[in-house]
Amino acid sequence: MNGKLNEECGVLGIYDFEGENVAHLLHAGLYALQHRGQQSCGIVTNDDAHLHQIKDTGTVAEVFNEKNLATLTGTIGVAHARYAPGGDIPENAQPLVSRYCKGSITLAHNGNIINVRELREELEAGGAIFQSTNDTEVIMHLIAIARTKLPSVEAAMLSVMKRIEGAYSMILMSPRKLMAIRDPQGFRPLCIGKRGKSWIFASESCALAAMGAEFVRDVKPGELVLVDRDGNLVSFTEHCGKCKPSICSFEYFYFARPDSVIDGIPVCEARIKAGRLLARSHPSDADIVIGVPDSGTFFALGYSYESGIPYGVGLISNSYALRFFPQKKDDERALSLSVKMNVIRSVVENKRVVVVDDSIVRGATATRIVKLIREGGAKEVHVRIACPPFLFPCYYGTDIPAKKELPAVRYTVDEIKNKIGADSLGYLPVEKLSEIGLSKDCSCHGCFTGDYPVRI
Repeated sequence: MNGKLNEECGVLGIYDFEGENVAHLLHAGLYALQHRGQQSCGIVTNDDAHLHQIKDTGTVAEVFNEKNLATLTGTIGVAHARYAPGGDIPENAQPLVSRYCKGSITLAHNGNIINVRELREELEAGGAIFQSTNDTEVIMHLIAIARTKLPSVEAAMLSVMKRIEGAYSMILMSPRKLMAIRDPQGFRPLCIGKRGKSWIFASESCALAAMGAEFVRDVKPGELVLVDRDGNLVSFTEHCGKCKPSICSFEYFYFARPDSVIDGIPVCEARIKAGRLLARSHPSDADIVIGVPDSGTFFALGYSYESGIPYGVGLISNSYALRFFPQKKDDERALSLSVKMNVIRSVVENKRVVVVDDSIVRGATATRIVKLIREGGAKEVHVRIACPPFLFPCYYGTDIPAKKELPAVRYTVDEIKNKIGADSLGYLPVEKLSEIGLSKDCSCHGCFTGDYPVRI
């Protein structure tokens, strides 16, 4: 029901000690994380300190094939799936690779560094040259500089963590080590898995399952976890516990796959619970509940369970329309939506329909979906949104529009209802987030309340 929000990036890393094909494992993991970014992707492998890399703009299916995967040999590897806050150009595709006097650094990053401008200006004043526009290259420079003064790359990374502010879940590869790093607030998810004698780091647990690995645990906020050449897993926690944990609430509402578990909370259960709370907060006299595919499905199930209104599949998405080209004219946008989604007339015709989705960002897509359901013959369309209204921008990597563009800032709920053409509209109240397990003491509500966990 939104514009839609750009997803977060997905990061992966593996250190193999059994002769596995790390490139093919990373490739499988990237497919599982494709929902977090479809604009570029890449894999870098380490074969006894010799690096091999393939990365480009495009989806996993567009960038990789059996022939080029065969060139990615090695026992350590890092992978990345990305959306493009820094611009959809090949230079911004990750993982980034840098070679310097101490060897090489390969880095994949998910998040947004809020003090990146000051850090970049400082580095440029010192003569640093940049090839991209993303935050990750700034972090690379800082690590390389710190490493020339410190005894190890992990010591350098721990030092850099004192300087960077904001959201970051990162995988860092040196010639002999693999590291996972999560910012002290824990804005973005990051977990640890095990496959035989191989250690795996991933943005979401669904990627571990795709790689045939077992979930071990989440990386703690502020923790650096290292795998050394002997297969030891070493934890550095000097940055842990210094800040209140603040996982992004929208990971559970939209970004994460429903089969993932993040910080102990199963995403599908959080969505079903949110749907139940939504039904209690905004009941409706209706004949059927449907969800906007795919993120609205579990919310709709929860709404149905709580309300007793039957659930039905009233909208179908076209999974092959993942990268339908963006359109500028209204009629072209309508065509784009019809390619991506269609209504099942027999399900909604002559019925009072509750349609549930994760959010409304600008409202244009909500308008078209309500129209689509009405054209399918629905007598009434009641829109229910499973998260609170967006009232503030995000500084930590979620591509929420400027405050002046947000409908919830400009209009009342009743005015938004009229603009999208619905018979009624209800959002999940922000105070209900704690009942899902997302209280302000452990999650970020900044985009809903303006109460940011870090001073901007």
